[in-house]
Amino acid sequence: MSADALLRVDRERLWASLMEMARIGATANGGVTRLALSDEDKAGRDLFVRWAQELGCRIRIDAMGNIFARYPGTDETLAPVLTGSHGDSQPQGGRFDGIYGVLAGIELLRSLRDAGVRPRRSIEVINWTNEEGSRFSPAMVGSGVACGVFDLEYGLSRTDRDGRSLGEELQRIGYAGDGVPPLQVHAAFELHIEQGPILEAEGLTIGVVTGGQGQRWYEGQFIGQAAHAGTTPMDRRRDASLGLAELILLVNRIGLGVAPDGRATVGSAKLTPNSRNVVPGRADFTVEFRHPEAAVLAEMDSQLREGGREIAARLRLEATLEQVFSYAPIAFAPHCVDTVRDASERLGYSYRHMISGAGHDVLYVSRLAPSAMIFVPCVDGISHNEAEHIHPEWAAAGADVLLQAVLAAAA
Repeated sequence: MSADALLRVDRERLWASLMEMARIGATANGGVTRLALSDEDKAGRDLFVRWAQELGCRIRIDAMGNIFARYPGTDETLAPVLTGSHGDSQPQGGRFDGIYGVLAGIELLRSLRDAGVRPRRSIEVINWTNEEGSRFSPAMVGSGVACGVFDLEYGLSRTDRDGRSLGEELQRIGYAGDGVPPLQVHAAFELHIEQGPILEAEGLTIGVVTGGQGQRWYEGQFIGQAAHAGTTPMDRRRDASLGLAELILLVNRIGLGVAPDGRATVGSAKLTPNSRNVVPGRADFTVEFRHPEAAVLAEMDSQLREGGREIAARLRLEATLEQVFSYAPIAFAPHCVDTVRDASERLGYSYRHMISGAGHDVLYVSRLAPSAMIFVPCVDGISHNEAEHIHPEWAAAGADVLLQAVLAAAA
């Protein structure tokens, strides 16, 4: 079949949907703030549900607030094909992160309706709860509970900085559903912006994602002794900020040592008492490692622990380090990856294979069913930022590939 004969999405309608959703939680500089289970997130959920119901979808909401919009196939005894992403954003985040995959799913269904196509398997478009983890930690907790990574009690008990629990906020906005039944999945595909610079820099349209990096998150602290900055001699200090400074350099060396695939970041730090004329007595910090190989992550862990102990001993500090979150590297199902690649080739879009550096809900789904991801470029690789942007032709291309991949899996 020629590329011209393949079913494609309506580019203008997809872009209009993205722009309408972007008005919810819009920020002054062109981004959005739709924190999980905020009033803005509720408004975005309401719009998604309305659009899905207009397509004749059946809506199911589980106890974690994950929304499943089911477009019935001709044989509903068969497990469905899943697609979708998340609607929550980072504070002052971008208009496309997550929600692009959700609305491409809606546009996919609209295109099937317009063409009079009813696949054999049902298609479910999902809006996952709290993928970002920016309000309730950890990230991807909605899909994590749905896929058995976390239990429901753990998920509902997550709290934000004001002490409000995820379960309470689900009740408040009216999206607390019933139970978390086992997912029935034939195959799953998630479409997302790359959130990095590779595709745009290489002039390519589609990223055929073969898997996701493993991650390890840590929280730690150095404890010294707070002291007067004017009267305490330099050689008598137990300065926790020195431990932090050396640890930041250590983490950077660890990351450079596993280039080009590795990532190592100190993303948060706090000095106590945080006064200009007091030698800091305590430094709290976070560390994050990412790599597509489990053995390399283990070696990075070892270097961090050994290096942290050496820093603490030399500077006469006490030190703690706790791993608070991890997941192993994921390899997507080869036949689902091939389905994405074949769709890109049939449609005439340039592509490359790549690993996802960010966490995504489908990484958890892939533990239960064959899965894959599709990336499109984002301008300058910028994401989690109000300046995040994609072009309409990129948006349409990714949705075209998703449409063809889902149709192939649902046939």
